[in-house]
Amino acid sequence: MAPLFSLILVICAGPGLLETSRVRLVGGPHRCEGRVEVERNGQWGTVCDDGWDLKDVAVVCRELGCGTAKKTPSGRLYGPYTEKGQEVLIQGVRCSGMEDTLAQCEQDEDVYSCSHDEDAGAICQNPDLSPVPESVRLVHGPGPCKGRVEVQYEGQWSTVCKTGWDLRAAKVVCRQLGCGRALQTQSHCNKAAQGQGPIWEREMFCSGREAALQDCPSGPWEKHNCTHDEDAWVECEDAFDLRLVGRDNQCSGRLEVLHKGVWGSVCDDGWGEKEDRVVCKQLGCGEPLSLPFKARKTYGPGVGRIWLDDVRCSGQEQSLEQCKHRFWGYHDCTHKEDVAVICSGQYPGLDA
Repeated sequence: MAPLFSLILVICAGPGLLETSRVRLVGGPHRCEGRVEVERNGQWGTVCDDGWDLKDVAVVCRELGCGTAKKTPSGRLYGPYTEKGQEVLIQGVRCSGMEDTLAQCEQDEDVYSCSHDEDAGAICQNPDLSPVPESVRLVHGPGPCKGRVEVQYEGQWSTVCKTGWDLRAAKVVCRQLGCGRALQTQSHCNKAAQGQGPIWEREMFCSGREAALQDCPSGPWEKHNCTHDEDAWVECEDAFDLRLVGRDNQCSGRLEVLHKGVWGSVCDDGWGEKEDRVVCKQLGCGEPLSLPFKARKTYGPGVGRIWLDDVRCSGQEQSLEQCKHRFWGYHDCTHKEDVAVICSGQYPGLDA
């Protein structure tokens, strides 16, 4: 009979925790600061701060994706303990600072003479709280809706490099400033219009639908080697005023918009309740009222320019300039198709 052989597989681990162990920071204001805890056999425990230094913190920060190490605070600052009977699991951690995980560092698993008063802590840079612009403006242009982009952070205004800036970010700026649609964004070569101060070196990843630049995700600080020759310049449509005319009531009437100093009407192609809602909201006139076509026509047709056509709103916009529409003056309408809007505010009633 052939001899039976059995194979015994032995896996050895060097000094320190198994490679599959995990680490976390608890009790802090965010995930990248707190008391250091490691997991062993399904249980979380703390780390003794004997010999704990910034190199050890650097490894924890790297493992957690938390950027650079900043401080080595005492773990006592971060309580209370999350688990009853929590143990101090490791002591004497010795990292070179180049390891990818804390488990790769040399460490003593036999804990002696170390209590929770000596728990280690860590503070890392928090990538979840990336600096974002506090405000934005367009300067050195012919009006508030055209000019060089500048953002404010911690009280300081900076120009924006055209690298990492696109039309989607420009759309957000135009919306935030209460201007109309973004027409273009470019680098402005006119020396007189260039900035002179610091340059914002964070890329803005806007979808174009955000209400403000602060809502756009941003990338890390990067040195783009930009100069003020590459300052971003944005042009938006000018903001426009609205009015409802045809009766002695500012909350019902034929809709007119002001563009380039001239009042003109709006074509009703595709116009509906969502567009009514935005107009009433912008004028502070309450909610739109749904009335028959005959009632709306009592305000009569306009004269002169027809400024807007194919207006499309979601109903959530704060002003009509934030809605989609054709370029100013482009339409295929007559004044028989002028929009009339009737809002609930100060509405005296109509004689049908």
